[in-house]
Amino acid sequence: MAANTATPRERYRTQVRAEIKQHAWEQIATTGASALSLNAIAKQMGMSGPALYRYYASRDELITELIRDAYRSLADTIQAAAATGADLRALAYALRAWALEDPQRYLLIYGTPVPGYHAPDDITLISGETMAVLLDASAALPGERSATPFDAHLEEHRHWAAGNPAPAAVLHRALSFWTRVHGVLSLELAGHFAGMGFDPAQLFAAELDDLLKE
Repeated sequence: MAANTATPRERYRTQVRAEIKQHAWEQIATTGASALSLNAIAKQMGMSGPALYRYYASRDELITELIRDAYRSLADTIQAAAATGADLRALAYALRAWALEDPQRYLLIYGTPVPGYHAPDDITLISGETMAVLLDASAALPGERSATPFDAHLEEHRHWAAGNPAPAAVLHRALSFWTRVHGVLSLELAGHFAGMGFDPAQLFAAELDDLLKE
């Protein structure tokens, strides 16, 4: 086991940053990410605003850290499921379990964008790790799909696949999976099914059945 070479100051800084993020998640759950306030977090922690800004220089830097953590957690979850041999259906349920475990984390990255905030490029790279797994799982499905006009379009617009050599029909299948699964989850977690009287889990299963039928 490798020794922890961090200095006491570095360990303290890591601890404080983690506490700041925990307060940020609690604030997001109450008021939403667009209302995130570093000064309010500083007050909760018994710090001055300038003192907290030594750990996060701006609201956007803190939001970036939260988004990066969320995408990293999701990518790790999907990659771990794939490593156990999970197929596309099992990956969908791994995604749903991750989303239901912490809805605010899910909605931060797949819900309404934070006004005025722009994520750095490395966020796209992390999210691309999840898509890479979905592409591989889509390619492993049996059967062939009839070519569509959108398949032809994807042949010319496949940079998002990060060099994956899968044919356009597979890219189309992965995109359909990604959009419909996230569509159901986003509506469920935002409360849009409340009062409609059906079980969202049953809708999720039905959408998967439709997506994955041969």
